[in-house]
Amino acid sequence: MGMIEEGRQLIQDFVTPEIRLIDARLTTLEKRVESFEAKVDKRFDLFETAVDKRFDSLEGKMEHNQAQVLDTLCRMENYTLVMERLARLESKIQNVA
Repeated sequence: MGMIEEGRQLIQDFVTPEIRLIDARLTTLEKRVESFEAKVDKRFDLFETAVDKRFDSLEGKMEHNQAQVLDTLCRMENYTLVMERLARLESKIQNVA
């Protein structure tokens, strides 16, 4: 029995403190990882907000540009109609003269 007791005492004297030290270091690392995750999440949220604002701004510019293009197309169509009418009037004037 003395040998078993010596083995137990050896484990308690040398292995158990090492296990406690490793556990303490692991706990410290877990806390650091959690802190790092929180920082990354915060940065990601800020980045996401900034990207959303940029997309909203771009959407507004696109809508504005689309409205300008449609307005220009409408004016071009009106210009074409005016030119056609003018050409018909000139043709009638030449036929009368």
